[in-house]
Amino acid sequence: MASNPPAPPFTRESAIEKVRLAEDGWNTRDPERVALAYTIDSNWRNRAEFVNGRDAIIAFLTRKWRRELDYRLIKELWTFDDNRIAVRFAYECHDDSGNWFRSYGNENWEFDGEGLMRVRLACINDLPIKEEERKYHWPLGRRPDDHPGLSDLGF
Repeated sequence: MASNPPAPPFTRESAIEKVRLAEDGWNTRDPERVALAYTIDSNWRNRAEFVNGRDAIIAFLTRKWRRELDYRLIKELWTFDDNRIAVRFAYECHDDSGNWFRSYGNENWEFDGEGLMRVRLACINDLPIKEEERKYHWPLGRRPDDHPGLSDLGF
């Protein structure tokens, strides 16, 4: 059986670690790698799209990162309890026409006993921004430890 530590029940420290690991994974923009953090039959609601299972997650993320170029994400723990974590996030990206966006949202996560996410519910709002309004300037990949988080940036 696959596992993805840390696993429930979560403490504040393990919930913060889980959130950062999720952020790091998504910042790879590697659909196959990201999908391994979810159960085989994971259920998502992402905006108005419903995604069921790892194969559908891989297809969804592949489409997402073909459209959302230079994607950089920051997640922050909102709250947690036993096998659930709530996060808030913001990411920046641009489309193929060079239009930049900052997308803000909240996610509710539920995990199995091995630490794999079995439910992900995401609500997301997009804000068009000018390139000079961007706040995320680290090289593509993992956010540096010394880069401000959402609260530090006033998001």
